Amino acid sequence: MIYGYARVSTATQGRDGNSVKEQVEALNKYGCAEIITEAFTGKTMERPKFGALLDRLQEGDTLVVCKLDRFARTAIDGVQTVRDLFNRGIRVHILNMGLIENTLTGNLILTVMLAFAEYERGMIVERTQVGKSVAKQNPDFKDGRPKKFTSIQISHALELLESGKSYTQVKAITGISKSTLIRAKRNR
Repeated sequence: MIYGYARVSTATQGRDGNSVKEQVEALNKYGCAEIITEAFTGKTMERPKFGALLDRLQEGDTLVVCKLDRFARTAIDGVQTVRDLFNRGIRVHILNMGLIENTLTGNLILTVMLAFAEYERGMIVERTQVGKSVAKQNPDFKDGRPKKFTSIQISHALELLESGKSYTQVKAITGISKSTLIRAKRNR
């Protein structure tokens, strides 16, 4: 049986052919009988659906993924996973690379490509950190998620509360949640 695996993370959804829709289309075009999709960030090795799929694969099956970075997060993880699959008689096909063969040359190509994928992820992290350190030199830099409501909006909502309106009424008027208003009241 031919199984497809598609993974997205919030950092890559919709860009560079990595959306789950694009991956599923490519896997369907290849002829996968079953496609497993998963949304997990590339930072984590935890991929429960991928692990369950690996456990289900049997001798003679083929595992298909669109790109190598959807398959493994590190070169070591990728090589170990592919070797385990080869030992179980399972074929591995990376659509942008081709069928990976259980030969010396196939293992060399896989190892090199996994190393490049890991290097590329490392470079992205490094560039992000450099950009953040440059941004921190700006006196107006604020780390973290931007505020959803301005201080004027919060003040207006607190005035409505003080005028006798309930939290539910203030939320209906301003869209500011009760928990945000309680925090703002406490920090006043």
